[in-house]
Amino acid sequence: MFKKTSFLCLLTLSVVAQQKVKISENLSEKKISVTIGDKLFTNYFYPGKDVLKKAVLYPVFSPQGTAVTRGWPLDPRKGERVDHPHHVGVWLNYEDANGHDFWNNSIEIEKEGTNRVFGTIVHTGVSKIKSGKKSGEIAVTADWLDKKGELMLTEKTEYVFSGDGTSNVVDRITTLTAAVDKVVFKDIKDGLFAIRVARELELPSTKPEIFTDASGLATKVPSLNNDGISGNYVNAQGIMGEDTWGKKSEWVSLQGNIGSEDISITILDHPKNVSYPSYWHTRGYGLFSVNPLGVKVFTNGKEELNLTLKKGESVTFRYRIAVSSKKLSKEEINKSADDFSKKY
Repeated sequence: MFKKTSFLCLLTLSVVAQQKVKISENLSEKKISVTIGDKLFTNYFYPGKDVLKKAVLYPVFSPQGTAVTRGWPLDPRKGERVDHPHHVGVWLNYEDANGHDFWNNSIEIEKEGTNRVFGTIVHTGVSKIKSGKKSGEIAVTADWLDKKGELMLTEKTEYVFSGDGTSNVVDRITTLTAAVDKVVFKDIKDGLFAIRVARELELPSTKPEIFTDASGLATKVPSLNNDGISGNYVNAQGIMGEDTWGKKSEWVSLQGNIGSEDISITILDHPKNVSYPSYWHTRGYGLFSVNPLGVKVFTNGKEELNLTLKKGESVTFRYRIAVSSKKLSKEEINKSADDFSKKY
């Protein structure tokens, strides 16, 4: 997958000009749009808990303007899977904080009834919107609420956007602070920072699998048509495909094609994060997630974390996601990882 990159190519990459970033808020549509160069990259979308149970980046586009996120359930496209209605765009949440499931919460699953105890993340404000010649910034706040609607955690998140015509990049820096006596993030597989990708970037599948349908029910999905399905994961250690699941790595890149366009979606961990290098929750059906908190699951019970915050204590998570209109080389990704580690 990766080709040796010449010194001349690396030199060229180092001098590629950053494009201007324009950020504008649309209060009526409850979104903040991010344009890099002359093309929309994404929106910070906060429609409210009657639509989504968290704010997300949605949709997400490549530098050439191709949608790399799944449309369903908000904007269904032909040929998409209709599973996991809570997988929308790019998001950060977790399956078990004080026994509350923030990850799986969605309108569709709640309609059917469930024994799960759900938590909800509510957007509470925008503290910064800044456009720029080389980067742009959005700073927002949110409350993590328990089943009674009472405050469990406060969130402060900063997004930093940039792009050079080849890669659109967003750095997400999120600080969670306990608002109750104790918050325990139980070791579990569903978390933490994730993207649900377009059908074309899934890994080809030839066997029936069970997913969650639009009603939150387990449904057997038959073998799928793999025409145009080209995704494959690779991590910093050279492990590929779904074998990247549960492995520790500094980064993972999902690479494939949408039509004639080469695409890479790369998520980078940061040395200051919990469990660095992190474990990865990489699924062939299009869920691409980094989860530093599910240690017991990923080590088959050999280790355990159960990250705990006392009231007033905080934890910060730093992640970079790069959406590229090319298949990035290992050298290019390592260069971005080095830049990211030094920046924050």
